[in-house]
Amino acid sequence: MAGLDAKDPHHPACSELILSTSERRVIPSPVLPEVDHLARTHIGPDAFAAFLRDIRRGSYDVEDLVASDYDRVEELLQTYRDLGVGFVDAAVLAIVERLGEPKLATLDRRHFGAMRPRHREALELLPAVT
Repeated sequence: MAGLDAKDPHHPACSELILSTSERRVIPSPVLPEVDHLARTHIGPDAFAAFLRDIRRGSYDVEDLVASDYDRVEELLQTYRDLGVGFVDAAVLAIVERLGEPKLATLDRRHFGAMRPRHREALELLPAVT
């Protein structure tokens, strides 16, 4: 969301990350309703439409959950119940694990800094924020 909202204090770091990466940029589909809500609430009704145009142009790939991801989501919800991890964050981690991705673009250090992926000791969380 900070990559879309120029008023967000993390916008410079997030937009730089988006603009500077040449790697495949994957958006887990469960995140889209959250982006829509936040964009409408903080930026305005046209922001999410612009984001969808970027997806259609190929700037981002949308990755859906597959059947086996739901087992992992349920496991993550149980494992991190005390942390308050919800469906979307658990689904994001399940997709990241399935894709074997070592990095995740997120500002949610509380959840993603605590959750341990199956395929590596920890994820590299981007952008680096202080």
